[in-house]
Amino acid sequence: MPAHLEPTPAWQDIRSQLRRTVGESTYDIWLAPLELKSWDGSVLVLQGKPGTDSWVADRFGRVLERCARQRLGNNVKVAFAGDPATVARDALTQAAHIHPEHQRERFNPRYTFNQFIIGDGNRMAHAAALAVAEAPGQTINPLFLHAPPGLGKTHLLHAIGNYIGEFDPQTNVRYTTVEAFTNGFIAALNGKALARFKHLYRDVDVLLIDDVQFLASKAKTEEEFFHTFNAIYDSGRQLVLTCDRLPSQLTGIEQRLRQRFEAGLVEHLTRPDRATRVAILRKRAKLDNLVVADSAVFDLLAERITDNVRSLEGALQRLAANHSLTGRPIDPELALAVLGQLAPHSSDGSPSGPLTIDQIQEVVASQFKLSAAELCSESRRASVAWPRQLAIHLSRELTDAPLQRIGEAFGGRNHATVLHACKRVQERTTVNKEDAADLQALLSTLTANTADRGC
Repeated sequence: MPAHLEPTPAWQDIRSQLRRTVGESTYDIWLAPLELKSWDGSVLVLQGKPGTDSWVADRFGRVLERCARQRLGNNVKVAFAGDPATVARDALTQAAHIHPEHQRERFNPRYTFNQFIIGDGNRMAHAAALAVAEAPGQTINPLFLHAPPGLGKTHLLHAIGNYIGEFDPQTNVRYTTVEAFTNGFIAALNGKALARFKHLYRDVDVLLIDDVQFLASKAKTEEEFFHTFNAIYDSGRQLVLTCDRLPSQLTGIEQRLRQRFEAGLVEHLTRPDRATRVAILRKRAKLDNLVVADSAVFDLLAERITDNVRSLEGALQRLAANHSLTGRPIDPELALAVLGQLAPHSSDGSPSGPLTIDQIQEVVASQFKLSAAELCSESRRASVAWPRQLAIHLSRELTDAPLQRIGEAFGGRNHATVLHACKRVQERTTVNKEDAADLQALLSTLTANTADRGC
């Protein structure tokens, strides 16, 4: 059998469907390199770049199989050349049982230094993160990045991981949030696996830690974190931490840990200026292969949205969703209509009621034929959990409510649950066309409702 089969019409159709499903940039990075190894009428065997098959199976196994079945029939299975008998879906299950220390850390491929737009508000933070990535443990240690949400802290953490993975793959890098660290620590205590937990976080060359403000009031976790920090720092290995405030403002954390945070370089990221906001929008549109009919759209968005990068990119996504659903060109007229949901104005220019969490809950509940009470209940049924996650995500994107307020509005949930819901929505809508359609339909409804209220 030849190393790779010649491309067939069916395989070309599957590739085209994959591109439409996951988006241009994701496809080009991860799925375009896949080659057809064999096809026996029931199992489609693929092969990617060396060392990537496991990651692609884990991240895109389901969408690969779904697209293949649309073209080849419901019984087709997708496997990778390393193990032709194992379909991509089985690979997902196996990956869940591999011990964490045997897995290479995975970083968001969109979060790289090349994709990070530099402005006056983040120039020093970017330079410091790049210096760390180029020489871990040798120049700046620890590096402490602080800023309000949505200004690029997590992007820089993943950029460090992606850079090291590309240029020095032998370096062991681990990324974690304080929430994940806490949950892992509690599970290790309950399962009598503390030694394994310590090995997971202490035997690394670079430890990237997001949202250290959430260590507050977690005495046992803070103690373990303190010793983990010391184990890495004292051995000359690299630590990078992010937070929403200065170390001195972390009043719920012991002074000895705050002092260690301050021992290295503390860098602040501030809101992007107008020119930077326009550059961010242009870069995002290019990455998403989004055709903008009039470049004045970028100026409109940059003028109206000044808070953070997340809100800025979210507005562009809403424009793209509206364009996809209605076929209207992305021009200033559409931008003004969609922007009404972010900062609606009456005819005299004064603000006219922005969306509220209650209104978002009402729209989501109606679309999924639920009651608002069910949406905020403790139910974990998929038919309730997914609409709830969508509603939480939309509440974060379309309102100014803080995480705590959003959590309280959904049955008294905490900020960590809100962040988890937003992450799940982002993950699912990236790889699942039906889930993306759910989100787009809600955005369209909410946009129309907001426009009606502003008339």
